Amino acid sequence: MQRRDGDDVTDSLPRHQPAPAPVGGAATVPTPAPTPAPTIDSPAPDAALQLEGLVKRFGDKVAVDGISLTVPSGSFYGLVGPNGAGKTTSLSMATGLLMPDAGRAIIHGVDVWREPVKAKAMLGNLADGVKLFDRLTGEQLVTYNGLLFGISHDEIARRTADLLALMDMTAAAGTLVVDYSAGMTKKIALACALVHAPRVLVLDEPFESVDPVSAANIQDVLTGYVGSGGTVIVSSHSMDLVQRLCDHVAVISAGRLLVAGTVDEVRAGESLQDRFVDLVGGRRHSEGPEWLRRS
Repeated sequence: MQRRDGDDVTDSLPRHQPAPAPVGGAATVPTPAPTPAPTIDSPAPDAALQLEGLVKRFGDKVAVDGISLTVPSGSFYGLVGPNGAGKTTSLSMATGLLMPDAGRAIIHGVDVWREPVKAKAMLGNLADGVKLFDRLTGEQLVTYNGLLFGISHDEIARRTADLLALMDMTAAAGTLVVDYSAGMTKKIALACALVHAPRVLVLDEPFESVDPVSAANIQDVLTGYVGSGGTVIVSSHSMDLVQRLCDHVAVISAGRLLVAGTVDEVRAGESLQDRFVDLVGGRRHSEGPEWLRRS
């Protein structure tokens, strides 16, 4: 893919679109105390994304509690955690959709909240819960997002056709997004995130509701994207997918970072699924209530 970096763009998301509903908070089970992460005094030259002491509260609830994390450039990075762990809230702050109460996020040396236009020019974001302009057709929506990044009409047309074919959406190019299924909506949103060939892709549950054939095609493209120097950060509940695709992983619970490193380092000789359960806790070995077993 060709990359177009620049600071003369607006935002990959239309300005009047609402930010995703905050997700996160305290877990219902005890978790190990995290190892304190070092403070970032200056951006690391080989880091695609750095989070420094991110904090977010919603009333009395602390959704994200001082998360610090460094994502190496050129990595396929998995972010995993139980429901309500603070993954979506952390990614929303990291990508400029939700202002942190404290801390900062840096993309390739650029502070997301001090220089948002410059940072977002390098970012492709598939966020959970963000509304699309669903009265446009799929083709129009991808084209519109390309125009926001100053791409020429001829180049946008070529890229849009390529992305629609990749997502198995060519036949639905002229259909209004409001008439798409959940899986089709997810795929067209991913096409919008890819159209400007960003340096960093942040994908929140990108394969949710997507059919297996399309998911396999998308995985191939993302793997090739990372192989060419791009960085993918993916939030997922599928431990198998993260173990197969990712080279790095971070585990978050109760708004805190429990462990981060290469996949092999984090799983420590176990499957990622077993290691995740060990770290997060809450596993119940039960056959269920007696009345259910009789049904």
